[in-house]
Amino acid sequence: MGEPTIVIEKNVPVPMRDGVVLYADVYRPAAAGRYPVILQRTPYDKGLTSIGMLMLDVIRTAGEGYAVVIQDSRGRYTSEGTFYTFRDDVNDGYDTVEWCAVQPWSDAQVGMYGASYVGATQWLAAISTPPHLKAIFPLITASHYHEGWTYQGGAFALGFNESWTMISLASDTYQRLARTTPEAAEDMGKMVAGIDDMCHWFRHLPLKDFPLFGQAAGYFYDWLAHPDDDEYWAAWNIEAQHHAVTVPACNVGGWYDIFQGGTIRNYLGMRERGGSSDARQGQKLIVGPWHHTLPLNNVVGEVNYGLASTSLAVDLDGLHLKWFDYWLKGKQNGLLEEPPVRIFVMGENAWRTEDEWPLARTRYTPYYFHSQGDAKSLRGSGTLSPEQPHGEPADVYVSDPRNPVPTRGGGLCCWPAAVPGGAFDQRPVEERSDVLVYTTPVLEHDVEVTGPVSVQLYAASSAPDTDFTAKLVDVHPDGYARNLTDGIIRGRYRETRERATLLTPGEVYAYTIDLWSTSNVFKAGHRIRVEIASSNFPRFDRNPQTGETSAETDRLEPALQRVFHDETRPSHIVLPVIPR
Repeated sequence: MGEPTIVIEKNVPVPMRDGVVLYADVYRPAAAGRYPVILQRTPYDKGLTSIGMLMLDVIRTAGEGYAVVIQDSRGRYTSEGTFYTFRDDVNDGYDTVEWCAVQPWSDAQVGMYGASYVGATQWLAAISTPPHLKAIFPLITASHYHEGWTYQGGAFALGFNESWTMISLASDTYQRLARTTPEAAEDMGKMVAGIDDMCHWFRHLPLKDFPLFGQAAGYFYDWLAHPDDDEYWAAWNIEAQHHAVTVPACNVGGWYDIFQGGTIRNYLGMRERGGSSDARQGQKLIVGPWHHTLPLNNVVGEVNYGLASTSLAVDLDGLHLKWFDYWLKGKQNGLLEEPPVRIFVMGENAWRTEDEWPLARTRYTPYYFHSQGDAKSLRGSGTLSPEQPHGEPADVYVSDPRNPVPTRGGGLCCWPAAVPGGAFDQRPVEERSDVLVYTTPVLEHDVEVTGPVSVQLYAASSAPDTDFTAKLVDVHPDGYARNLTDGIIRGRYRETRERATLLTPGEVYAYTIDLWSTSNVFKAGHRIRVEIASSNFPRFDRNPQTGETSAETDRLEPALQRVFHDETRPSHIVLPVIPR
């Protein structure tokens, strides 16, 4: 047999500044020499991610002349310490990068890669500015761990927070606790059984008394205790620290990804405020039709966007290598000569490059809501058009958190058996009388909508607090209603996420609902639709509509909602229309 070309070292100790030891696996060329290092820090078991679950073939990469280091983060699997989301990833990220830089097989050029929380470990390391970190490649991850991770529009991301904690986090901690605490094994068994009945547990109130996590996930209860964007979250607000980040980032996201908004905000924030010219000019943005799954597939929910949309077709593995070849090896491979933005345009189902985001040629076009006072459900009178409303009565519906509007696709994670994400037919939702439906006439020409989408809503509620949701939908000629993007605003956070201010019942307020972004061609023969409601459950927690939070109470009250569309209160959606 020939000489091995790759050396694999398992469970290499990496000491942190406080004496805690984290363990890593190292994959590197067998030939003597110093090589650039690509690091992944993961809470999801380094033994699994080493086989390529997070988008990089480590054997191929080591064969290309890199040392790949995959580390269990603090308190996870082989590593020492106590795990708490985000808390230690700033210092531990810094210390691990600098450890990589001084190893005898390292040339001191370090990059990082990975998806979701493993994208968070990259940004949290980057804000600490380790001197030897040169580039990062974060996929499907966020820019702030309050707004856009744990909360959105002030609403608690219930489906994600409970399923992620159950499926991906608490089990390993329970196993650790069971070594010294016998009752922890029993508690873990209850949680595992709860996974099979997750839809039941989504309805548990008050949330602060959620019984399945106990000692295994204290952070879950801390998230609930801090609904305001307060000091608890400040250290983990990447957007507020873009100015400190000195490394380029290749930001990869999905139109249906739960963290899509943060992926784009990281790109924009770094382009504008990055801490070095490389950081500002070296940003890339790639967005496919994907939702929060790995690998990134062509079937997204129940819609097939074509094989060309897959991460395999775009050679995401090869894109990693090209990225690190340029920033770590200095290869002049034309990386920065390429347009910085690459997007998948749904409807046409084709990739396209752009020179900026949002597109400079965008025409931000308001489409106004119209009805005769009854836009409730598909059978209502709601229409959508660029013409402003005149003298139209308000639409009225009852929001009842005891019977919330069900989630049907969208940006979801992390248990598809209970909360499947992606694109689905919305007609079952649109049949409800507590969903307002506004639809254009059949389009005579293609209309491309690419960029950020928002709704300006003028509404009143009989409750001291309530939610308003909005969804953009592409209606096909046969009636199939494909969701594109959506958003939510919690009434008490209509002014700022930093401080709650309850509503005066009956008073009309202007709400801005951020639907993040999309790219879709509404083909001739299709229609553009907007849905307005007051819940999207279990993607978001139910607003009790009592003035209390779902963390505090199990009391739920109905509310009468009025949505206005007249001369002085013209509710509308703003669409980023691209001339064709």
